[in-house]
Parts: sequence; structure tokens; C-alpha cells
Amino acid sequence: MALHADLVGKVIIVTGSTSGTGRALAYRCAELGAKGIIVTGRDAQRGEDTVDAIEAIGRKTGHNTDAVFVKADLLDPDQCKTIVDVCEKKFGTVDGLVNVAGRGTRHSLEDTTVEDWDTTLNLHVRAPFLLTQAVAPLMQKAGQGGSIVNIGSTAAHGGAPILLPYTVAKAGLMMLTRNTAQALRKDRIRVYCLNIGWTATEQEHIVQLETGQPENWLELADASAPLGRIMRPDDITPMITYLLSDQAKMITGSIIEWDQTMILGPYDS
Repeated sequence: MALHADLVGKVIIVTGSTSGTGRALAYRCAELGAKGIIVTGRDAQRGEDTVDAIEAIGRKTGHNTDAVFVKADLLDPDQCKTIVDVCEKKFGTVDGLVNVAGRGTRHSLEDTTVEDWDTTLNLHVRAPFLLTQAVAPLMQKAGQGGSIVNIGSTAAHGGAPILLPYTVAKAGLMMLTRNTAQALRKDRIRVYCLNIGWTATEQEHIVQLETGQPENWLELADASAPLGRIMRPDDITPMITYLLSDQAKMITGSIIEWDQTMILGPYDS
């Protein structure tokens, strides 16, 4: 059997898909023939630009991928449900959900407020829970199974002290993955968590500058990385699309470490 992800005919929801890894993933889904893609985010202009780019890819490949942007703040439970409602109304079903949206904001034990804690856990754990809860009945009704991919972090194994609520949230996301995989496997709905490492995205650039790092932080980060550079979104998307594809139909509940740090800690330098 050739290892080749194929998303032809599938409908995929990608949260946080107006920038960074989510946007790169949406483009790759279109390249692999997805029938429909739900793009989500808080910035309408970036959302519509992403939709236009996806549909251009679809025309180029001949698959004519249809994309829809849903403006949504995942901290609002009702807006989480709206994303799935729009998908059902537009496409009638859903084959895959990828919970990408997140923020690696810095908060330590000393300076984490209740608001910081709630915001971080609601975005990284509650929103994926609500979206999983909403897509599962659609997948069950269709009777064709499906795939849910949660984007976690290697920080879930302990993480840096400046990432306290983030590390706790990503640890919770791993257990959400395991529990829902157990609950949904009888319906052939697979659930995975991909724990990614340090990745260069637009949002990471903003965070680095906000925390006092120099403009060339990426050059310095690349120089410190064991394998020559930190990750880019395109290093991550092939594994996600594999997990969305039928090639991965015999595994579920997997927690996959996707980085170069061996889980145990930061880079040596």
C-alpha cells in the first residue's frame, strides 16, 4: 500500500485557518482534493482572502474545492456551534475537524490571573470539546466515520514556567483526545493529538516581539535548533492530512510527538 494522503470528496473544518499552520493546512487540504473547507477565524478580511486562495487552488487542481469562511471567536460557545451549523447547511456533513486555533501567550505561576487561566483553557480545551461534541452527531449520521485532529504541544509534558496555563491546557487536550477516541471508535470516528514543537508563524513573531525578543529572533532560534531550524507550518501539515485521510483508518487515540526536542526539555543552547 502506497503511503499517500487523499482527501478527495471530503469536507474539513479547520479552526484558526486565517493564518499560520491553520491556513497552510487549509491550502494543503485543497491541494489534496477536499470537496469543502470551512475556514474560521476572527478577521473577516483574512478569512475571505484565505477562501479565495483555497478556491484558486481548487481550480488549479481540477477538484474545484468549495470554501466558506465563518467568522467566529472560539471563546464563545455559541459561535463554536455556529461553525458546525454552517458546515452542515452548506455541505450536509463533515468528514474531518482540525482544532488548530490557539495562542501561546506567556503566563507564569506568579502572574497568571483567573482571566488568563480561563481564557487559555477555554480556547485550548473547551472549544475543541464543543466542536467535537457538535461534529460527532453529523459523522455518526453519515455512517462513514471521520477524523478529528487536535493540535497539541510538546509543552503538555511540562513546558516552560512562562507557559503555565498553556501547558495545563495542552495536557488536558491530550486526555480529551484519548477519552473521545474511546467514546467514538465504535462509529469509526478517529481522534488524534499531534503535539508540535516550536513553530515559526505570524502569531509567534508577534509574541516574540511582545516579550522583548529582537527582530531577528527567528534567525537565533533556528541557530539553536538541534536539526538546524525550528519548524514551519509546512513541516506539520503533511502529518495532519495523513491523519485526516483514509490511510490512517486503523489507528485512533494516538498522541504523536512532532518535534526535535525529545520531549524532555528545550534545546541545548
